[in-house]
Amino acid sequence: MFVLDTNVLVYAADRSCPENATCSAVVESARRSPIPWYLTWGIVYEFLRVATHPRVFRTPWTTDDAWRFVDALLAAPGAGVLTATSRHAAVAGHTLREVPGLRGNILHDAHTAILMREHGISRIYTRDTDFHRFPFLQVIDPLAS
Repeated sequence: MFVLDTNVLVYAADRSCPENATCSAVVESARRSPIPWYLTWGIVYEFLRVATHPRVFRTPWTTDDAWRFVDALLAAPGAGVLTATSRHAAVAGHTLREVPGLRGNILHDAHTAILMREHGISRIYTRDTDFHRFPFLQVIDPLAS
């Protein structure tokens, strides 16, 4: 079980970037696999924001095109979306106390990490080095050799 982070999705979607081939292969492998893998709604909306933003995405997509990409991911046999459970507040409190200095923009990543911990998932495919701050995660950069 694992999570695909926003940046892997963005690179898989942006055919003009040098990271595209590798990240596309990771996303396509997940999409075809029956092994459970996950997104979060935060990751989905962050992808939609980046993919449709004219100053961020190299060739911005329409919202419809971006949603079709997400919809295809969610239709995959192993895909799921992590959501908060009744344990969320306890797991969040524990994590926020355990990992020092969480504030500002990293709290978006903290939310992903907390959801992963809550569901017993430790592996995340991401290029975002901030996830290394969470000792309970195994961070896999698909472009690292």
